[in-house]
Amino acid sequence: MSGLLALLDDVAAIAKVAAASVDDIAGAAAKAGAKAAGVVIDDTAVTPKYVHGFEAKRELPIIGRIALGSIKNKLIILLPLAMLLANFLPQAITPLLMIGGAYLCFEGAEKIFHALFPHGDAEVAEDFDTKDPVRLEEERISGAIKTDFILSAEIMTIALAAIPDSTIWVEAITLAIVGIVITVGVYGSVALIVKMDDIGLFMARRGRLGLTRSLGRGLVRAMPKLMAFLSTLGTAAMLWVGGSIIIHGMEGLGFGWLGHHIESWAAGVAHLAPGGVAVVEWLAKAVMDGIFGLAIGLMMIPIATRIIGPVWDALRKTK
Repeated sequence: MSGLLALLDDVAAIAKVAAASVDDIAGAAAKAGAKAAGVVIDDTAVTPKYVHGFEAKRELPIIGRIALGSIKNKLIILLPLAMLLANFLPQAITPLLMIGGAYLCFEGAEKIFHALFPHGDAEVAEDFDTKDPVRLEEERISGAIKTDFILSAEIMTIALAAIPDSTIWVEAITLAIVGIVITVGVYGSVALIVKMDDIGLFMARRGRLGLTRSLGRGLVRAMPKLMAFLSTLGTAAMLWVGGSIIIHGMEGLGFGWLGHHIESWAAGVAHLAPGGVAVVEWLAKAVMDGIFGLAIGLMMIPIATRIIGPVWDALRKTK
């Protein structure tokens, strides 16, 4: 009887440890997911362009295939790499984060540059006239998965940096949860956004009530504005997150003067609005991080377009 009681006591102790681990994983996953929010917003804003121009019946299958590719990117390739880094080369995490942050700044600055100095996108317009739709769909999916790989790498690295020191299996499970939840959230949102105009059109044509038809027409009219808003939000989020990552990385490498100045300036701005100090301070800091990110991104444009781009194209041609 005493042996049975001892066994039950051990089981209870193990259950408590497991429950605590579950709480730790859930808390770490939530924190890591929040840190990666800026990249997630951009991923949601960018992905709908990959189904633009295809028949409505092909939109969801394309998004499904991109989502599957995203899961493979995160769980099969990036998760093992992240675990190797965390346990054998943790000092590389900050530089890699900063490189990813610089890429985000470049992407955001390039969007702003193209908006101010637009250039023709004739090549994209000609795709549907000159290419087989099946081949074009494969190329679009492949391109989307490659773009997702870069964003997923940034998400997983940000998430890894946000996880408190723990056992390797807790870190692995936390990263897996973050990867799966973010992928489902992003591509579920993308699917909803992409099909929203079809839903609105159905309501406008088939709705039995005048209110239903009006709502449907409103949805159809609102979609272009929603897409434009998401694009703007995604650009702002990239600059904010990218700038913030680089500033925090500089602090970790011993160059904390810029981060300290930004925090001091943000606190000064917050004192002008005593009714909402915390919110104003956060917003002021985010704006300053974004301005710094824009400056970094603008400096990256000539480097990326005149050096990195040609070298990358040359390497691809040699394969």
